[in-house]
Amino acid sequence: MNSKVWDYTLLSLVIIGAINWGLIGFFQFNLVSFLFGSMSWLSRIVYALVGIAGIYCISTYGRIREF
Repeated sequence: MNSKVWDYTLLSLVIIGAINWGLIGFFQFNLVSFLFGSMSWLSRIVYALVGIAGIYCISTYGRIREF
């Protein structure tokens, strides 16, 4: 898989996680639990994928180049 496609896919997952946390913080509304159930196996997979994506995005610090 192309590295750029991988980066954008995982960045999208991180953004989804950030939006979910924003909804929880501002409105006490958990979108993942709403869509997939509270701590169902599917919601746990979503949380795990977002966490893995966040860990992977740490590597972008080493790849950022100044313009």
